Amino acid sequence: MAVKKIVVPRSAEVLADKLTDADRKRLSETEINKVWESFSKKPNDLTRNFLIEKYLHLVKYNAERIHVKLPSEVPLDDLMSEGVFGLMNAIDSFDLKWKVKFETYCAPRIRGSILDWLRATDWIPRLTRSRGHKYNSAVQSFEMTNGRPPSDEELVGLLGVNDEEFGKMKRDSSAMNMTSLDGKCYETDSNRDVARIDVLADPDGTNPLRDIQRKNLRELVTRGLTRAERLIVILYYFEEMTMKEIGLTLDLSESRVSQMHTSILKRLQDSLSDRSSEFERAEAG
Repeated sequence: MAVKKIVVPRSAEVLADKLTDADRKRLSETEINKVWESFSKKPNDLTRNFLIEKYLHLVKYNAERIHVKLPSEVPLDDLMSEGVFGLMNAIDSFDLKWKVKFETYCAPRIRGSILDWLRATDWIPRLTRSRGHKYNSAVQSFEMTNGRPPSDEELVGLLGVNDEEFGKMKRDSSAMNMTSLDGKCYETDSNRDVARIDVLADPDGTNPLRDIQRKNLRELVTRGLTRAERLIVILYYFEEMTMKEIGLTLDLSESRVSQMHTSILKRLQDSLSDRSSEFERAEAG
């Protein structure tokens, strides 16, 4: 079976427009150099896009190597997007006269572009992150050697710092343990990732069941009471007001409110005792 020969056109624009993806992968070094020579003489978007597609695998390779060292909350796509900018800058500044392979030249540019973006979006100062890394590395090293967590005194000796510097390192390591609420908490049967923010309890939220129970309880304990007695129960147990505050509200003395409260409790106890058998049957049924 004859092997298809790729004929490199004189114009890099024609090359970029006519070749398929399979042809791009089979281009020899000589043919690629012809593309570079044409691009150096006459830069244009079509040829630049062709070169970006040709070397895009380098962006993916370098982005994945950096991504494995980062928290899972950092999207790989974001790293690749920044890596493409580094690749584009490398293409625009590359010169064949340097006598080096483009792959060798562009790899540091891609990594640098990604790392610059990570530093720019990192809210933790570099000094803080450096201290935190030293502290965490010392803790991990001690645990691997001794099989237990180290004490502060042992860490001070291991790090070779004074107490003040150790306090800064310990504090900075805590600052690095922040986590994103958008990160995955667990995966459901439908392969849908549930984020931490989806299961985070709302301290200001109300429990509908608890609200219904409180309403039923209030109706139970205030049944058969006068208006003043009902207000005393509601204000004291549900609004958490003091006897003195209730007295001022109802225009009664504090001692009178306390006396009425004691009388109400005695009547409620007698009422609940009479209905204990009814509660037992409801619980059993």
